[in-house]
Amino acid sequence: MLKEFKEFAMRGNVVDLAVGVIIGGAFGKIVDSLVKDVIMPPIGYVLGNVDFSNLFILLKEGTKAAGPYESLKAAQDAGAVTINLGVFFNAVISFTIVAFAVFLLIRTLNKLKREAVPAPAEASSKECSYCYSAIPLKATRCPCCTSQLG
Repeated sequence: MLKEFKEFAMRGNVVDLAVGVIIGGAFGKIVDSLVKDVIMPPIGYVLGNVDFSNLFILLKEGTKAAGPYESLKAAQDAGAVTINLGVFFNAVISFTIVAFAVFLLIRTLNKLKREAVPAPAEASSKECSYCYSAIPLKATRCPCCTSQLG
């Protein structure tokens, strides 16, 4: 069983998948940082100093402390029930960026596959002009209808 597992784990597809998951995780962290640290602050500034990471709707006040809460963390620490819109917006923007990057990657790979179409192989047979059967190129007589070929 250990030998079978080793063969399974060392197949090319499994190793490629593992590398893809690791790189995808790192890429996801970069995109999250891009959204939280680069994209959302200017958008929040333009919309009147809105901090999207602290944008939430309070459904029920916490048991540890009463509202109003200055930040999402303060509300969560107080045990409040919230709908975290800012976190959701950040996740949607991150997903859109990752999906677009994957789209560009797949599009590029598809273009490379289309360009790498091999040239058609040289013909190894010809068609008999009388019975239309396939015959070797060097044949002088058709094996099916015995016609003399030119």
